[in-house]
Amino acid sequence: MTEVPSARGAEVGRRIGVGLMYGLWRPRVLGAWRVPATGPVIYAVNHSHNIDGPMVMGVAPRPTHFLIKKEAFIGPLGRFLTGIGQLKVDRHSTDRTAIARALGVLADGGVLGIFPEGTRGVGDFASLRAGLAYFAVRSGAAIVPVAVLGSTDRPGRLIKALPPLRARVDVVFGDPFEAGDGSGRRTRKALDEATERIQKQLTAHLENARRLTGR
Repeated sequence: MTEVPSARGAEVGRRIGVGLMYGLWRPRVLGAWRVPATGPVIYAVNHSHNIDGPMVMGVAPRPTHFLIKKEAFIGPLGRFLTGIGQLKVDRHSTDRTAIARALGVLADGGVLGIFPEGTRGVGDFASLRAGLAYFAVRSGAAIVPVAVLGSTDRPGRLIKALPPLRARVDVVFGDPFEAGDGSGRRTRKALDEATERIQKQLTAHLENARRLTGR
């Protein structure tokens, strides 16, 4: 039986994230009230900077289990990420263990965090992998689009790889939506169609978030 990541650990991670994100930067959170208070949810987050995941973990209203590339799970950091309920995934193969654990999070009514573009880039949702559609259709979980804006505006003076201390970073949560067409089909064609629907929703949310924040 596949072990599901600890919900308690994810809550500890959220509390650590709150302290770090609000201590180092100035997050502005919009639309958090849109996140369903209970039941399975998938955060679909754009990804342009390494702090995007920790930022969402810290400001989101519910504890989050992110799918994170296995390369990050090295030494003490790996043990820490596992301890706070994060999921190690091999991006270069069909990682059945990670898939089972992620579905377990959703089956337990938890929140799964996914970077649907698969890797860090410009963060515009232009190229989505099919994983998000699979998890959403298979679990029936609502998708909440999340736009993180401002993390790449300019490098910090002390640590170039991080935004400047006390810089404002906007996190905008969108309206939850269903990925499937209501038929429950999980064929390749159904997942491709779901991916197209998801991409339209995420792109529209990002455009709206940019208008709201002026970024």
